[in-house]
Parts: sequence; C-alpha cells; structure tokens
Amino acid sequence: MKDNIKIEEGTPNFIAENGFAHPLGASLDEQGCNFAVHSKGSKSVELCLFDKHDNQIASYALKTSYTHLWHIYLKGVKAGQKYGYRVDGDYLPEQGLFFNKKHLLIDPYAKCLSKVQHSFVQAQSDNNDMAVAKSVVIDDQFDWLDAKKPKLADSERILYEIHTKGFTQLNPNIPLPMRGKYLGLSHSESIEHYKKLGVTSLQIMPVFSFMSEARLGGLGLTNYWGYNPINFFAPETRYSQYDAVNEFKTMVRDLHLAGIEVILDVVFNHTAESGYNGLVLSLKGLDNRQYYTFESDKQGLNYQLFSNHSGCGNTVNLDFKMSLKLTLDSLRYWVTEMQVDGFRFDLAVTLAREAQGFSEQSAFFKALMQDPILSEVVLIAEPWDIGPGGYRLGAFPEQWKECNDRYRDTMRSFWRGDTGKVAEVATRLLGSHDFFPVKNRCKTTSVNYICYHDGFTLDDMVSFKERHNQANGENNRDGHGHNLSFNYGCEGPTTEPRINKLRQQQKRNMIATLFLSQGTPHFLSGDEMGNHQAGNNNAYCQDNEISWINWELSESDQLLKQFTSKIIALREASKLFGGLTLDDDDENSDSAKWYHPDGYLMESDDWHASNSQAIAVELAEAAPNGEHWYLILNASTYQIACQLPDLGADKKWIAVLDTSCATGELVEHHNKVEIPVHAVAHSILLFQAVPKESKD
Repeated sequence: MKDNIKIEEGTPNFIAENGFAHPLGASLDEQGCNFAVHSKGSKSVELCLFDKHDNQIASYALKTSYTHLWHIYLKGVKAGQKYGYRVDGDYLPEQGLFFNKKHLLIDPYAKCLSKVQHSFVQAQSDNNDMAVAKSVVIDDQFDWLDAKKPKLADSERILYEIHTKGFTQLNPNIPLPMRGKYLGLSHSESIEHYKKLGVTSLQIMPVFSFMSEARLGGLGLTNYWGYNPINFFAPETRYSQYDAVNEFKTMVRDLHLAGIEVILDVVFNHTAESGYNGLVLSLKGLDNRQYYTFESDKQGLNYQLFSNHSGCGNTVNLDFKMSLKLTLDSLRYWVTEMQVDGFRFDLAVTLAREAQGFSEQSAFFKALMQDPILSEVVLIAEPWDIGPGGYRLGAFPEQWKECNDRYRDTMRSFWRGDTGKVAEVATRLLGSHDFFPVKNRCKTTSVNYICYHDGFTLDDMVSFKERHNQANGENNRDGHGHNLSFNYGCEGPTTEPRINKLRQQQKRNMIATLFLSQGTPHFLSGDEMGNHQAGNNNAYCQDNEISWINWELSESDQLLKQFTSKIIALREASKLFGGLTLDDDDENSDSAKWYHPDGYLMESDDWHASNSQAIAVELAEAAPNGEHWYLILNASTYQIACQLPDLGADKKWIAVLDTSCATGELVEHHNKVEIPVHAVAHSILLFQAVPKESKD
C-alpha cells in the first residue's frame, strides 16, 4: 500500500501517495502520475505544479529511497500538467553544491517542455519560475499506422544532413504553417525531393530542447544549430506548431512510410548549464558534483574548474552511473517511443572517457552493445573532442561508423590542386583502411563527407579562399581557418563565365568523388543545388537567410541537382561502389588496380611523386561477367591523355561519367570511347566494361 501524504490547503484535488522510485520521470497511468527524480546530497525535494499561465498552484514533498531517489504519486493528474522541482540543501558553489529551493528545475526525464527556453538573466536569478521552461506530463499514445522502420543494409545508406528549420523555411511549396517545422521535413514536397535525389537517411541536426548561450543574447543572435541541450528527452518546441511530441512522431511515421530512415544528431557531452558561473536549470541543481566532471589543481579536485572537453563550459560525466543511465534511457526512449533509426553522437569521445581516459572498453560502449534495442541501431561517432587524447579516428568499437575528416581534407586538397596527394586519395577512395582495417571494421565504417554543417557549404568552398564570419560578432575570428578552399580568381560571387564554369565543374568533381568512394556517403542538404552561406563557415548563430536553404534555383543550380541525383542513382545501381571487397594490402589486388594515367600500373616512385595530380583505378568483381569499371581523376590544370586497360575481343569500354559535361547528364557521349581518352583539366572520367554486343 502507498502511504498517504498530507495535501496542502488550497491545492488541486489530487490525492498524494508515496509512489515508486522507478521509472524516473513522470509516468502517467489511468489513475494519475508517478513522479521520480534523482538527487543525491540534497535535504528535500519538492514537486511544484503550475497552471496554463505558469502560475504555481500546488507543491508536494517527495519521499526518498536509497538516499537519492525521490518520488511521489498523484492521483488525478492528467496529460498536459506542468511541473518542476525545487531541491533544498547546501548552496556552496565553491564546493560544487548548487542546491537552492529558489531555483525551479527541469525534470531531466521530462518528455515535453512547455516553451522555448531562451531567457538567460531571469533563468539565472533566484526567482526564475516564469523564465524556466516547465516540464509537462504527456500521454505516449500515438497511431503509427503500421509504419515500419526501413531496416536498410549498411551498403545502401546515403546520409543527408538536414536542419529542421533551415531546410523548409524558404520553400514556397511547403504550406506556411509547416515551414521550419517537423511536419515540413515530412511534407510530401520534401519527401519527393529526398526520393528524386536518392538519399535514404535523414541525419537531422539536434532536436533535443536547447537554448542559446548568454553571449549570443547580448549580440542579438541565437543558437540556431541546437548543440546546447537543456534536456535529453523533450523535442524542441520551436519546431512544432502545437504539440512537439506528436508532431515529431508524425514526421518519423511519414518518413518511414516513404522508406526513409531518421537518424538524430545527439548531444550528450555537455548541457546548456555551462560552467561555474552558468545557469542552474536541471542537473546542476540536482547533483552537480556527480553529473559533471571537474579539473584538479594543487589542492586536488577543484569544483570551480568544470572540465570543458566540449568547448561549451562543462562536460557530462558518463563515468557516473546516473549520467550513464540517463543517457541510455534517453537513447532507448528515442528508439522505442519516438521510433528513430539511429544516432550521430556529437563529440563522441567525451562519452567514452573515464578516469583513465578514452577506452573502447568503456562502460558506455559496453552498455550499448549489450542492450537488445540499442545494439541494433545505427551508431555514428564524431570521433573527437577537445579533451585530453581527444582525436580518436578509427578507435571506436567495430559496430560504430565514424565521421572521417581525413577523407574531407584529402579530397578538398586534391581537387583544389595541391600536388603529391594521389597516395592518400587512393586510400580514402577505397575506404581508409589505414584507420579502418577490414579485419576489424566493416567496409561502410568510414562516413565520407566533403561538407558538414560546420564549415563551408560546397558552393562556398569553390567561391571563397577565406571565411567571412563577420555577422557572428567575433571579428571574423571564429570558425575553422583551414578550409582547403579556393575561389578561382574572385572572392565570392562573380559574373565571370570562366570562373563560374570551373566552379560548377569542381562541385561536380567533389560530388562524384563522394559517391564513387567506398564507405558511407554523407551529403549536406542544399549542396546539390548550389546553396551557400555567403562565406560564413560557422553559421551556428545565424537563424536567418544565411543558413536557410534557398529554393529559388538558377539554371546551373537545377543542372547540379540533376547531376547529383544521377550520380547517386549510379552508385545505388552498382554493387562495387560502396560494396567492394578488399583486404588491407596496400598493393594492387584483383579487385582494385591503380594506374598511372599513361596506362601502366603505379610504381613506388609514382605514389610518392611530389608533382602528381592525377590517378586512375580499375575496379572489378571476381565473379564472371561481374562489374568492371575504370575511374580517372585529373585535378591538374591541363588535359591528359589516358590509356585504358585492354579488355580483349569480347568487351568494350563505354563512357559513363565525364564531369566536364555541364548539361546535368553524367556524360555527353555514352558509347563513344576513343583510346587514348582525354581527361580535360579538373575532371573525372568513368568507364564501364560491357559485352561488345551490348547497347547499354
């Protein structure tokens, strides 16, 4: 039996009982709601209820179990009830204790928040009731219409990185109320775009409830990207019209019905509470010493020195059991209740760093792999942070995929015209086995990309030599300085036909390279149609037309979109591009043979030639009548004559791709191949071996 607790006079007609310590959060049933929260070291925890105007209408003292789990059950509570917690105890920030019952705290397990959280000064004050978002009790019921998860094979996956607001905000074909919203991403116009383009999986930038940094508020800017969470369960309300939870579920359902995966970019490495002088919104007021990590000085652990492995002021401590539980419970919730297909983990090294540093045997990795639900979803790591030993490309467990920045830098450098890169181009093109040896890792482990949300768009990369981030309010000091970009004679937009022609060709080169490489391709939304950010390579705070995708396309933008869809279709129709079986031997194999453009197999001196800017590779299946391709990459400024391997009497080469073709097609003359072939400056040629009687 639950022990009755006295109700304060004047409170709503709820019957309070002890309740249960598990599950954490607000758990609704037919009679009422159980509330449970973790807080170790506090003296008391109070549940506060609010009306629709955010006025407090009741409060209840929680009982404790195991000295740190606080709980209560209220009969009569229904979905939509707003609530928060007040935690009393020692308020000694210099000792890492932020217990203060004047602070209203967000439930870490809240499935919904009442509003956008953006008030900095008020949220930091003692009387923050009206400023802090309220947690909201929800009913999980939803009609999924028998929608099933796509369950793609790894070799089929093509990631399309997308921002919930920016993708549809300017699209005139999306109904105005849905623009910039979850429902805009799953509108039929958006789905038609994904399907025509050929992408299989949306990698959606953060949708955990988030807020802006105080510094941005002073500049009149906002955190647009969303990498500053205040809660790991509640979907961000600014992307919804009325009901963030159900509209997010509707989006996932409709995307799944179209056969499209949903992969969330998630941030568990830090929270918006920042460091010592940051806000007290949730975890800091519940158990600051345990939820975050701290640095040491000569006197030992210093609770004023929050670890800052994220660059955002604090670091969540997944070496603490309740932080680990919170993270795993959140992931499981998004997979089961919200039905997403996987995750891309921001600064993932932080999640596996324990007392002795980053470890492939960390509790986080072990917990994921033993979980019957989480072990089967897509797991993508951003394999670095700014903490000690933070660059860990290739060091994640075998089930993980990893964002490969070495691929990005190599291909950007090569196509910019940097010499002596052909050896690394060859390694990156065939799956980066130096980081992901096939004896240990899957051939789709390397997540290859040319552009990501952070950095230049593809159009800006061929239009600017330098970043132009003045709008960010940091005197152009923010953002990456090593962009490996080039402007081809004019900084920014130009009307010069020669420059624009070359820029379009270079974009086709990099798009084609991406989709002809072994690994998992990651493509930045908008790059297929010339989207730009006016040279801003760190547009995290630009919630405006700098970041929003422009849907008013020029003729060249339309042709680029057509080209991109065709190169993706070529990849999807092939078994070899993305599915080549190789070993870890760097030398030529039957499946992949590397050639000097003159037609002879690459020799040691060729691999290390300092002036090399062109290379060719022959790819072939071992099976009779299997696929057989010949790929030539010429990043030089001059035309080269190339010999193709002899096919014998019964086969011939046909041209499949020529990136100098500007018509939106992959090649201008499909069957016409005269040997030697000529690869013009800055171009890719691709040929396929077919039976001589074939007309394909």
